[in-house]
Formats: sequence, structure tokens, C-alpha cells
Amino acid sequence: MMETERLILTPLTCDQLIKYSKADNSLENELNLNETSRTISAELKEALEKTILPNVADTTKDYLYSTLWTVISKQANKMVGDICFFGEPNSEGEIEIGYGTYTEFQKKGFMTEAVGGIINWAKSQPKIFSILASTEKENIGSFTILLKNNFLKIGETETLFNWKLQIK
Repeated sequence: MMETERLILTPLTCDQLIKYSKADNSLENELNLNETSRTISAELKEALEKTILPNVADTTKDYLYSTLWTVISKQANKMVGDICFFGEPNSEGEIEIGYGTYTEFQKKGFMTEAVGGIINWAKSQPKIFSILASTEKENIGSFTILLKNNFLKIGETETLFNWKLQIK
């Protein structure tokens, strides 16, 4: 778990991920949070079933790099979004992040702050030297979060911008 000025970022255990995937407020009840109206996209549901849950359950892996970290507003005592890594650092010390803010909490700076918190956490990890991310070209809010956290655009595809932040 880590804290920023307005947020708490909590990595979810395997059991908590199962509750998260139900979107029935059972996770919020376990964490003593106010209920959140959130939906799980088809893409996230598939990622949870096929990648995230199996990797978190794999005891040979560090689950912190496979699980969702829920982003909690201290003031509202609610989940406002999620952030995750796409696996452990590679041989060059790179990790990739992904994130999402629930609709009612967008445009309030929560994810910019959460990504900043993840960057600070990553700086304390000896195996991490840089952070990667990809954003859809039309998702201005998503890549603005990265720009505000000093990421540099390192390339693009037809639909995506690719980003990198060197931390060491």
C-alpha cells in the first residue's frame, strides 16, 4: 500500500480481485469503503480471467507486478480508479503501466496523482529503471496524465502513442 496527498493505492490480493470482478460492492465492504458505481469493461474482464488472476495466483511471481492496485480517494473513502503493471521488470529494468479512472471521478487529477505515486514507489525498487505506457491517440486525458508526470513520447503506431519515463 502507498499513500499520496489525496489517495491510497492498495494492491489487491487474489481473493480481493475476485470480489473486484463481481462489481457488487463486496470488495468495497471488505475494505470499509463507501460503495462505488463502477463497471468492468469486456477487455478488463478478459484480462482478469486470462492474465491477472492466474499471474497473481502464481506464487513464483511477485503479485505486485500482476495485480490491480485500487486507487482510493481519502476524502470520499471511495475507489476512484485502478492502476496496474504488465508484469515484472524486464531485463532492461522496464515495467509497463496501465490505468483507468471511473467516469464520475475523471478530470479531477486523481490518476495524475496516482501515476505520480506509482513512479515514487518504482524509484524505490532496485530492479526498475524506467516505466513504459501506451495510450490511444484520441485519449487526450490519458496521455495528458503521462505528460504531467514527465513521460516522453518514444514512438507511435497507427492507433497508439508509446511513452517512457527514465527513473534511474
